[in-house]
Amino acid sequence: MAGLRAGREHRAMSEINVTPLVDVMLVLLIIFMVTAPLLQQGLDVDLPETTTQPLRMRDEPLILTVKKDGSYHLANQEIALDELEPKLKAIFEGLDQKEIFLRADKAAPYGVVVKAMAAARAAGAKTLGIVTEPE
Repeated sequence: MAGLRAGREHRAMSEINVTPLVDVMLVLLIIFMVTAPLLQQGLDVDLPETTTQPLRMRDEPLILTVKKDGSYHLANQEIALDELEPKLKAIFEGLDQKEIFLRADKAAPYGVVVKAMAAARAAGAKTLGIVTEPE
């Protein structure tokens, strides 16, 4: 009995070692944090063609149209870009729902459409919808 120590039993360890699991989870978290912004990059798509249902309007909506030649039309009247923002501000002052719908020709230059969107946002538009045609 010289090799046995009194009062000490040798039992199998029944606890789970969570350190490797935590290490794996941290590595996965870092991988997802790095790759998530890359997934938000845009791809080449044909935006005007959609299969969504048409929107139902309660009242007459405010529509800003951009033609393929780059001209802007607000409520079916042609308007210059430098007059667009002040005109929209004046219109939005009388409205409780500051929403506008943008109809842009498929062949309109992207920069012209973006300038129209920026003017609408700067004028105080809370909602900016883009009108498309069904496929």
